[in-house]
Amino acid sequence: MRLGIIGAGGWGTALATLLAEKGYIIDFWAREQEVANEINTYHTNNTFLEGIFLPEHVIATCDIGETIKKNKFLIVPVPAQHMRSVIRKASPYLTKDHIIIHAAKGIEEGTLMRMSEVISEELPNEFTGNIGVISGPSHAEEVAKRVPTAIVVASARISVGEIAQKILMCPTLRVYTSTDIIGVELGGALKNVIALSTGISDGLGFGDNTRAAIMTRGIAEMLRLGVVLGADPITFAGLSGMGDVIVTCMSMLSRNRKAGIAIAKGKKVSDIIGSTNMVVEGIATTKAAVALSKALCVEMPIASTLYAVLFEGLEPREAVEDLMLRVPVPETMLGFKRLVE
Repeated sequence: MRLGIIGAGGWGTALATLLAEKGYIIDFWAREQEVANEINTYHTNNTFLEGIFLPEHVIATCDIGETIKKNKFLIVPVPAQHMRSVIRKASPYLTKDHIIIHAAKGIEEGTLMRMSEVISEELPNEFTGNIGVISGPSHAEEVAKRVPTAIVVASARISVGEIAQKILMCPTLRVYTSTDIIGVELGGALKNVIALSTGISDGLGFGDNTRAAIMTRGIAEMLRLGVVLGADPITFAGLSGMGDVIVTCMSMLSRNRKAGIAIAKGKKVSDIIGSTNMVVEGIATTKAAVALSKALCVEMPIASTLYAVLFEGLEPREAVEDLMLRVPVPETMLGFKRLVE
């Protein structure tokens, strides 16, 4: 009854709290020594999840090797742009018996890889079937407060998903399984792009109509890219897709939505990135998603317009006008069967 969590951010802390209450001893790797000290001394992690008390058998360390050697089941809730460096640090201690379930929601800049691809590239081929992802509408703040939540775990190997489901399931966390790791990872990543866009809309003072339009057409973009990459279209109607879009675009617990609101009110992207310990995943993912869509000739007008706002100085109000007046490209020109309106 022991497991390792590599990454002591908000989501890792919420999971550590729930799983410790199930009876697991949690070996909790933190990058920052002060975070590990706070967890071990005061049983809190106010840097990343304020006001939550962790059970005493959540044991923090800054020694990643110690965490890995003690546990065959590992949850890795680190930001997408840090995933490669963390896995590279972990790799000397990993064996073919380890199961790695990541919880990042992003696409790596530069390589344009999903997180399971990043992990696979850093490890021997024998690990590929032992990699999974958890995703879905799950604010860490609510999960830690025992708000009923549903998520999905996806892995190419069914048995890995079932093991993760058994470990994670508890009275306030329902876990579904999937073998569509591509769709689940893309849904979790691209919902942050949509949330940034709806945040900008909200910051400009627009209403429910505008937000609903961005959410709906954003899911259409998510689906277009996903299908070209081999995802099951049905996945995007589920928890990591529609579910994640709803919660991230509607809630003020969403860092991406709040960042969009701040951008609409004139705050610079560089200031947003530097002003919080919590990573706004959608900023880097927008850059990666737009590059990926161009490489694959997939039309993603909302993501592309958001990119122009974030990185090219396009004024948010002008961006909305550009989107409203653009000429739609028929889905049949994108090289696959029409799947969305």
